[in-house]
Amino acid sequence: MESRKIIHIDMDAFYASIEQRDYPQYKGKPLAVGYSGDRGVVAAASYEARKYGVHSAMASKTAKRKCPHLIFLPARFGVYKEVSRQIRDIFFDYTDLVEPLSLDEAFLDVTNNHKQIASATQIAQEIKERIYQETSLTASAGVSFNKFLAKIASDQNKPDGLYVIRPRDAEDFLAKLPIERFFGVGKVTAEKMHRMGVNTGADLRTKSEAELVNAFGKAGHVYYLNVRAIDERAVEPNRIRKSIGAENTFATDIGTYGELEGILKELSEDVFNKVSKNSFTGRTVTIKIKYADFKVISRSKTLSKTIDKQEVLFDTGRELLHNVDISPTVRLLGISVKKPDSDEWKEGLQLEIDFENC
Repeated sequence: MESRKIIHIDMDAFYASIEQRDYPQYKGKPLAVGYSGDRGVVAAASYEARKYGVHSAMASKTAKRKCPHLIFLPARFGVYKEVSRQIRDIFFDYTDLVEPLSLDEAFLDVTNNHKQIASATQIAQEIKERIYQETSLTASAGVSFNKFLAKIASDQNKPDGLYVIRPRDAEDFLAKLPIERFFGVGKVTAEKMHRMGVNTGADLRTKSEAELVNAFGKAGHVYYLNVRAIDERAVEPNRIRKSIGAENTFATDIGTYGELEGILKELSEDVFNKVSKNSFTGRTVTIKIKYADFKVISRSKTLSKTIDKQEVLFDTGRELLHNVDISPTVRLLGISVKKPDSDEWKEGLQLEIDFENC
């Protein structure tokens, strides 16, 4: 099979960089996008702020403690979406095979491209230059022969980086890679791997597929393939939506089922409206709870038929809610509907919603 040419484009500190572009007085200063109040969370941090240890998903009060002169600006998602659309239009000049992962990153398959350019590296460089010319923002690019390696490569020389992993170099590159850098390996998984004596790709490669599946479930199969530079996933320009959800972070922690039920009812109505509007079909209901100590749990139930009534969604969510302990008090409540055949593994999902590289 012909070796594919995959590019992963990842914008550099996207939200924060847009703010610094639009408000020059903030250039070169530590800046965070988000709400600065006691219940606030950092959505994105400029590179100047990251030097102080500030990062996305960090509580705003912690960020201010690390960087007392941190500047907070509210998110302007309408602006971010418009810039994202500009960038995506650039991608489509080269290929129709564009798979957006979020507003600020996407995969491109340029094996066969509109400009008939043989070098994927040349295309990546052109895209980076055009993004800068048209938006005054920088992007980092990773180039390789599969999605897994391209995504890792884009993070190698940030910001404004370009890194290429060729087939002949992949094995050595992965052997030296710290295990935390493997896609899908979060903090908990990394700690478990360290206990198994796995610290690098070279260590991971010594483990059999059976050992990894036994330790990590389906994700173990992915780890086994990835460390061998195997990733057959195609770039999917029309990704199938696998879930629809909504959540609410409270101004004050809640410790009663009655109050939580009222909020759950509102969230259920919101989610079901989205389900109906998008003609989405799902049978799995999941509730998410974040406690006052920031511990997060989720509980799911798969029904025998598609959820076609808001009452069914709410009743299932309420059943799940009453099967969890809320005595530590609850900071956040969420509910979602998912297709039951979604085979995403837990830490992969966590990485997909991580804002650290926004």
